[in-house]
Amino acid sequence: MQFKNTIFIAAMTAAAALSVPASAATLVSAMTPLNIRTGPGPQYGIVGAIPDRGQAVILGCIQGSLWCEVSYNGRRDWVYSQYLTASLSGRSMIVAEHLNDVAPAVRYRAPVDVVGRTAPPPAITGTLVVRPATAEPLVITPPPTVRNYVVSHPVAPVYLNGEVVEGAGLPDDVALAPVPDSDYDYAYVNNVPVLVEPSTRRVEYMYR
Repeated sequence: MQFKNTIFIAAMTAAAALSVPASAATLVSAMTPLNIRTGPGPQYGIVGAIPDRGQAVILGCIQGSLWCEVSYNGRRDWVYSQYLTASLSGRSMIVAEHLNDVAPAVRYRAPVDVVGRTAPPPAITGTLVVRPATAEPLVITPPPTVRNYVVSHPVAPVYLNGEVVEGAGLPDDVALAPVPDSDYDYAYVNNVPVLVEPSTRRVEYMYR
């Protein structure tokens, strides 16, 4: 009888082990439409965006950095954790402020097709002013004429630490270009065309 009980307990233990993943995946939510990039930094290309309140699975974050790898729509790419929230112990918190609790440390491994390239990365000249966590979403609809002008008159891009999102602020030394017959200026920040409110230097709209 004891032998049968031992077999039964072993079988139940094995079944339980198969039904529980080795590590529980942590879901994170975007606080604002958030760019997804091919690597951990503003110099990497944009391959998509997580929509406002959209969810992804966080895989890990680079130690000493706010860039994290996530799984979204079947891809593994990188996002800026300042605009991600996670629910831990029943509390919603900004991922960037609790990196060690939310995700393990990982390293960035460049894809084979980019290893060995000699072109230097663009210089990062400053830091974006973080959009407040309590900021209300911006809702403006620029006319097509504004988009046409901004897209057809590109200016030299500036690269700033962080991620460009609507509601973030630009440092004073970032040059803004005027949009004719418009209340907005524009710039190309981290290679993204953005409309900027000149007096506050706040990003009001992004052209993806």
